[in-house]
Amino acid sequence: MAVSFKQRDIISIRHFNKEELLYILDLAKRMEQVDHTNILKGKVLASLFFEPSTRTRLSFESAMKRLGGVVIGFAESGVSSVSKGESLSDSVKIIEGYCDIIVLRHYLEGSAQLAADVVDVPVINAGDGSNQHPTQTFLDLYTIQKTKGTLEGLTVGFLGDLKYGRTVHSLAYALSYFGAEMFFISPPSLRMPRDCMDELKDRKVRCHENESLLGISKKLDVIYCTRIQKERFADPVEFEKVRGVYRLSKSMLEEIGIKDDLKILHPLPRVDEMDGSLDKTDFAVYFHQARNGIPVRKALLAAVLGAVE
Repeated sequence: MAVSFKQRDIISIRHFNKEELLYILDLAKRMEQVDHTNILKGKVLASLFFEPSTRTRLSFESAMKRLGGVVIGFAESGVSSVSKGESLSDSVKIIEGYCDIIVLRHYLEGSAQLAADVVDVPVINAGDGSNQHPTQTFLDLYTIQKTKGTLEGLTVGFLGDLKYGRTVHSLAYALSYFGAEMFFISPPSLRMPRDCMDELKDRKVRCHENESLLGISKKLDVIYCTRIQKERFADPVEFEKVRGVYRLSKSMLEEIGIKDDLKILHPLPRVDEMDGSLDKTDFAVYFHQARNGIPVRKALLAAVLGAVE
């Protein structure tokens, strides 16, 4: 059965099987190799960002414009009618009349699904609270595939804020299709949510919880580092307890020992969890990872709007 993304919502990575994940990665590769200018000419993307964003928002806008489409929208909720008390459902119902597709980032978990339930145009989730960030997962997979040469059978360490890290939740689920062994490295207060761990175990994933890279660093093919997200903490005191608990640096990794072909990813922005000494090493692929947002999001927009097979 042929894979089709036409008019589909992109809400959660859980809505896609392995074949569909690989289809988007292959399409992203084609987007890098072949000029697809103007395949979305006449199409309008509504970019609705109720939370701050740099990479996701700008890469979606760049992808849409490179494919010949146009972009409308806003980058902060204060400039929309939400500031006047309008509900999210009313906002998206109005905006769907102005566009062909909506990309939505919102601070509430479940907001993307709510939007998809009330509009007829496709909705792409650009992050809903600490829940899901599926397009980031597609570009994370694409980056791992490009830099490691495969997605199959890798050993991946997730480091940092695993409780609130929506990118971690989505990527761990996606990698479960490819036989990955996973190490979740965090302080006890920022461990992976129990429901995520239970789901991975139900899928027969070999997963481990650790508080340090010591003793496991030499096993890892990939380290996926995340920042401690201050904005997700209700109590500033709790944030201060874990602030700066991990800090990757070139000297630290050399000291504890790593594989020569280790790759380090980070969804960015970084704060103090990753030293600039890593930036010029062969381990660091996070800037390439960010740039991969263009071909991946071009692939998703083109596929959902039916411009490619």
